Amino acid sequence: MSRVGNWQAPAQSRGASPARPTDAVLVAAARGGERWAQEALFRRHAGLALGLAYRLLGNDADVEDVVQEAQFIVFTRLDRLKEPQAFASWLAGTVVRRVQQLLRHRRVLVRLGLREPRPVDPDLAIAASTPPEVSADLQRIYAVVDTLSTQARMVLLLRKVDGYSLPEIAELMACSLSTVKRRLTEAEKVLADAHKEPA
Repeated sequence: MSRVGNWQAPAQSRGASPARPTDAVLVAAARGGERWAQEALFRRHAGLALGLAYRLLGNDADVEDVVQEAQFIVFTRLDRLKEPQAFASWLAGTVVRRVQQLLRHRRVLVRLGLREPRPVDPDLAIAASTPPEVSADLQRIYAVVDTLSTQARMVLLLRKVDGYSLPEIAELMACSLSTVKRRLTEAEKVLADAHKEPA
């Protein structure tokens, strides 16, 4: 499946055009209190953050809240970013971790009977322009995500929907590569079992 996500910022946001400041320049200015730099970073990477949250949660009312919370976190902790040019990756990781927290919280509420489970509606999560063979793969994936553990769900979607490599997923989820491999194996087994032909 072709990669939908974008681990690195697009070429123009990495500074390919001399007319546009790089993320590193914008981060330095934002750290210095320049509001315009924060706004430029926000506009440049809002699509990345929204798209990632949308693909992980589906057509969900909480997508925009997750993105706003992630952006608030990264902008209040800019001093902790060791590589300013890696802002896009740092924001993506923050979005992923916020989604994980939200999904864990929802599972607790469902177990306590305080929330009804709401599975992802693949028809709303998959763009109409998606090629039929890709759409079929995505339908299969979204049909089982709610049966997976939170970590397995995240790994499966980041790998199969966004196309991240296993080391990239480990970085995004702030966990070990072996954990990512184990969760992917778990998710792929559930996916395969769900689509076995009846004997």
